[in-house]
This record gives sequence, structure tokens and C-alpha cells, in this order.
Amino acid sequence: MCAMAKQGANTVSGDDSAQVGQRLRSAREQLGLSLREVARRLDISASALSQIETGKSRPSVKTLYAITSELGLSMDQLFADAPAETPQPAPATPEEAASTPPNGQQGGPPPPVVQLAESRPSIELDAGVTWQRLTAAHDPNVDFLHTTYHPGSSSSGSEKLVRHRGHEYGVVLSGELELTIGFETYRLGPGDSCSFDSNEPHRLANPGSEPTTAIWFVIGRRGSDPRGVSFEGD
Repeated sequence: MCAMAKQGANTVSGDDSAQVGQRLRSAREQLGLSLREVARRLDISASALSQIETGKSRPSVKTLYAITSELGLSMDQLFADAPAETPQPAPATPEEAASTPPNGQQGGPPPPVVQLAESRPSIELDAGVTWQRLTAAHDPNVDFLHTTYHPGSSSSGSEKLVRHRGHEYGVVLSGELELTIGFETYRLGPGDSCSFDSNEPHRLANPGSEPTTAIWFVIGRRGSDPRGVSFEGD
């Protein structure tokens, strides 16, 4: 999943990409976990995780989902305007998840309602993948994104499939999206939509020569213990 940043958007790129890594490192340290321990749990090298935390490299969608799930973070906590929060384990049951107030609000003023297109928070990932957040404020229960795949890019950065908790919904706005779920591969064009269980091994890719844009939801990714998240691939 990915999205091309518009002119004037708050894009995390270049040196600013370190903000994403800093948030990941801060969450890891608040949980009292060493870099090597988290790398071991994710089955990646400590040097690779260190480069992500220092902003020297950008993670793939698959890797970013794995890290945030392990640290109990919602995806939009990585955007530049997200509030600094102590990471919390995800709810153990769907009932607990449903009881979480919208946007994590425990009281006080209501969250903002409108997100203007020209000021969407945006982060760039590996292999030409960019996300723009569509919620006007931090929402711990859903990843709501405008996504763009550049030609040849994919959600996993490889030919391997990935799976994680939750359910995904998407609609293609422009270009062509190749969706692989298990042994089946589908081609989606403008106006086509999909929904599937994220526990099914899957991969999103742009096989065309033009950028692919889409609106994407992931619901319930944090609906159980993040330590139990399961991924395929490297």
C-alpha cells in the first residue's frame, strides 16, 4: 500500500525520513526492548533495524507493518503530526478493540473532522511506495490511506507474500493494481475494488508503466497481541 505525495503535503523524505525511525526507536525504548531483541523477533538483522531507526534506509510496507505490530503502534502514529504516546499492547479481543474510544480519546475536545488534501501527512517507504493519511487525527483502530504504487513497486519489496491480522478494503483510483491472494492473482483498474482477510498471504504490486493510486483501509490489524503477528517471506 502506498501513496504519491501531493505538492505541499507534509512529506517525510530525505533527512525528514529520520522522524519515522525516531518514533520507532522511541517506542522500542519505552517498552524496554533492545534493538537486537526486536530484530530477533522480526527475523531481520540488527543492522537493518538500526538503519531504519536512524533514517538511513526506508522499510518496505511489509517490514513497517511488522515493526509497528511488534511495538504495539498504530500506523498513523508514525506521521509527523501524530501525538507522542506510550506504546500499548493491542487489545486481546475484538470486544476490547471495539470498546476503545475513537482516536483514543478519553475526554476533552473532540478530534478534528476534516483533512484537507493539500496538507495530508505523508510518509515515503521503500521501492517507491508513499502513504498519505486520510484521517484528520490519530486513529488507533484503522489505517485509512490514500496510496500510490510507482511502476514496478510492491507492498513487500519482493516476490514473496505477506500476511498479518486484520481485514483490508481498497478501491483503485487510477492505473493498474495487481493483487495476489494465495494462489490467485487479480488485475484491478480504475473503479475496481477489493476486500480480503489480511491473514491470507497477499501482495500488492503495480505491473504497469504509470503510477497506481488507491484508497485503502486496514481494520483490526491491532486486534490481538502484536507479539503474535505472523508474516511470510524474508
